Amino acid sequence: MSNRQSGAVILGTGTRIPEGVIDQEVAAGVIQRLGLTQRWNKVLPKLYLKSGVLRRASVLLSAAGDDPDSRQSFYKPPTAAAPFGPTTGERMGVYAKHAGPLLTKTCQAAIQRAGIEASAITQLITVSCTGFCAPGLDHALFESLGLSLTTQRSHIGFMGCHAMVNGLRVAQAIAESDPRAVVLVGAVELCSIHQQYTEDPEQIVANSLFSDGAAAAVVTDASAVVRQPGQVHLRIVSSLSLKIPDSADLMTWKIGDHGFQMTLSSLVPSRIEERLKDPIEKWLSGLGISIEDIRQWVVHPGGPRILDSVDKAMGLDETKLSASRRTLANYGNMSSPTIVFIIEEILYSNTGEHYGPRNGYWLVFGFGPGLHAEILLLELTE
Repeated sequence: MSNRQSGAVILGTGTRIPEGVIDQEVAAGVIQRLGLTQRWNKVLPKLYLKSGVLRRASVLLSAAGDDPDSRQSFYKPPTAAAPFGPTTGERMGVYAKHAGPLLTKTCQAAIQRAGIEASAITQLITVSCTGFCAPGLDHALFESLGLSLTTQRSHIGFMGCHAMVNGLRVAQAIAESDPRAVVLVGAVELCSIHQQYTEDPEQIVANSLFSDGAAAAVVTDASAVVRQPGQVHLRIVSSLSLKIPDSADLMTWKIGDHGFQMTLSSLVPSRIEERLKDPIEKWLSGLGISIEDIRQWVVHPGGPRILDSVDKAMGLDETKLSASRRTLANYGNMSSPTIVFIIEEILYSNTGEHYGPRNGYWLVFGFGPGLHAEILLLELTE
């Protein structure tokens, strides 16, 4: 028995984090003892816990150990010779070593869940903003995944937290233009390699939020898929790209001599509250859909205040973003891969039943430098 649809669908997803995980309160203590932010040391534990994050993962941490200070050796106390920590070149060396293997495991999980062979992949889209190397991530995946040597490649780089939405949008366009296409989208971010030695409050907030992770999705045209009983597909219905006016300097991501420097202004939540609802309502109305028709909200958790601002802007009750808040608590802000973690939280976690009916429309949000919102409308059928 088959049930065929039209349009691009997400056949399967995968997520992974590094083995080294640390509780947020312990992480604050490590930073205190390193003395990276002397002026803030006394309040770091409270600030870290206010982030909404309970634990985070990093490629810099050993998998286990009784002494938290000995679990990493990359960050050392500031000295006269190195007052701002490792150089950008040293940080990129870590990225080149760890990003590919982490993304490989993630893509393997997505391919397995999609029920296909890696050799069936016709297009590969990689997504990352926390590192650069060439040959890049895409090149490394050819051998590690066993991709065909004629697989076409695209890379979406340095777009920030909403970049996985862009990757899925490109995959949708490819799949809908060629029913034979099977597109693998893989995102990996090693945010922890950009810890800043700073007294800047915005940088310290960023230090408290970001973590490492990877996510992947397999996208193809629904007309080529024979659905198996009980199999879940998320159809990509439409997308919206929204530049929020008067906000270009509120969220930035710049390359410095000692890592990439993230700024996240306290004005971001108010801009979202003021500017988000009307364009989204107009977009959905053009599709014959209302806000009330949205069953699931997948909002990238840039931080607890950003989630609060979406709640207020869209007039949601407090339960609608519980999957996003749970993902932030358990994993931190992993930048671009995070939205897939939220999707899997709703679909596969033991607490998924608490998020209400899954069938129907899902709205996926990501916010990135600009300030820019990237939004997908998905539809789930079982």
